[in-house]
Amino acid sequence: MTRRPTVRGGAAPAGACVWIGVGILLSASVFAQRSSAPSPPVLARMWDAEHVSSPVSPLVDHAEVKSRVQAIASAGADVLRVREVGRSLEGREVWDVTFGTGPFVVLMWSQMHGDEPTATSALFDLYEYIRRHEAEPAVRQLLSALTVHTVPMLNPDGAERFQRRNVQGIDVNRDALLLQTPEGRLLKELRDSLEPAIGFNLHNQSWRTTVGKPPKGAAISLLSVAQDEARSMTEGRLLTRRLGAVVRDALEPFALHRIGRYDDSFEVRAFGDNLTLWGTPVLLIETGPWPEAEPDPMLIRLNYTALIHALHALADGTVHQADPDRYDSLPENETGGFYTVIRNVTIVSGTGIPPFTGDVGLVANRRVRVTDDRRAVVILHTVEDIGDLRTAGGLFEVDGTGKVLAPLQEGAEVGSELSLPEGAVDAPIGIGAPAELMLLSPLPGGRYRVERIFRGAT
Repeated sequence: MTRRPTVRGGAAPAGACVWIGVGILLSASVFAQRSSAPSPPVLARMWDAEHVSSPVSPLVDHAEVKSRVQAIASAGADVLRVREVGRSLEGREVWDVTFGTGPFVVLMWSQMHGDEPTATSALFDLYEYIRRHEAEPAVRQLLSALTVHTVPMLNPDGAERFQRRNVQGIDVNRDALLLQTPEGRLLKELRDSLEPAIGFNLHNQSWRTTVGKPPKGAAISLLSVAQDEARSMTEGRLLTRRLGAVVRDALEPFALHRIGRYDDSFEVRAFGDNLTLWGTPVLLIETGPWPEAEPDPMLIRLNYTALIHALHALADGTVHQADPDRYDSLPENETGGFYTVIRNVTIVSGTGIPPFTGDVGLVANRRVRVTDDRRAVVILHTVEDIGDLRTAGGLFEVDGTGKVLAPLQEGAEVGSELSLPEGAVDAPIGIGAPAELMLLSPLPGGRYRVERIFRGAT
């Protein structure tokens, strides 16, 4: 039997679908009220003026989360309530930060993968929004209609190492059935005790994830999670499809052609799929790349805007006016994009073979390095592909027409002039090699000017 979203305490939030007796659905429009919630552009401006999040999400560790949560608790404000709900295998606290007293229960959790931190930062900005604006009509309505439970960092041991898995080496998001991780057991216990009407599973995706034609880096990807192999279209899935449409409409003004949709194949081990099966329909929100050297602020801003707009839509009933086809018509994600593509360049590989013309695709991965107890972000760039890459997109595109790409020489600087060595070199351009490269413009007499340098670690 399909379980319907739980509405606790009797009354449904304004605009919610209400069941009268058995199997009789009263139209949401009967209950819908005009929304007084701030629009997405207003929310974005609020974030610009009021955000408290750290500017680089990967540097947020458990100690910072603990400090922020304790500050919320010590402030003594009734609107935000804090409780420790468990500990990681290494004994780090996991918290539930809750706001609202309404009958419609929402559960959000972030960073069940330790190297996926963007939504953790956005949640602290969400708390600040609630704290600052609790007296305003739209927030009062949200607080009276919803009870929102949030777990800002589910896998603190993984976050400490900036790794996907927990300290056991287990992917917590594939532990919904065996429950061998304390973090997985904690999430299952929260779901069973709260019986949320809806869940938000907050992640980061690979920077190679693209969407559309021509492919662009997918800044946000959504998934209305299935509960079975048949991908049954239950009332809960209809709600998460509508909620996906709400998020799409909120974010397209800022990230047009950069919002995608995941394939909804059922994954029997995954938490989102099983929570949906157990009665809590889940919307997955994954954060991807952004075409700026410092991508975190914009990505946090997108998460903040999406989450607050979605909560207001649930609270005031406008979610039920959303067209689920707006979710369904999102293009599906693809994997295979590049961080940087250098197009139509003459490649002097340094292997001793003759130069040839083609494209070079570089991929990038962020890592956190700890030196003298200080955390720093390092981006590792590697050569992923060489050849005709016209069907692939790059977050950053470099026109190499008329230029030469060669292995980086010691002492080379942008603007300097040099000659290329003959024959093979110690670190040639090759698949899987660190991207130690220089882009050159030919000069008379077989000399070259260095126009740009690509380094394997930045």
